[in-house]
Amino acid sequence: QVQLVESGGGLVQAGGSLRLSCAASGIIFSLSTMGWYRQAPGKQRELVADITRGGGTNYADSVKGRFTISRDNAKNTLNLQMNSLKPDDTAVYYCNTARPLSANWGQGTQVTVSS
Repeated sequence: QVQLVESGGGLVQAGGSLRLSCAASGIIFSLSTMGWYRQAPGKQRELVADITRGGGTNYADSVKGRFTISRDNAKNTLNLQMNSLKPDDTAVYYCNTARPLSANWGQGTQVTVSS
């Protein structure tokens, strides 16, 4: 049974920071490329960042220089440090495998950035 539990979201003023965490179970976490995704109201879900099992990272252009993705294979956790937040970052954030993407979505965590 795959379980993905996101946490750490909240309400923050523009320019502030948040740290999101994802606890994964039911997958071989250490062998999986993992990603953070987000979905804003009225928009499609998009990939924010991903990280390979070895620690290589990729970022969407919109978050480069502001967000940092990391993982702890020993604890099966995925993190996203978000700095210099903008109102356009407002969305529900999800973690999941990437390349390939699985259908096992968690409930996500809401991030709201006020102007």
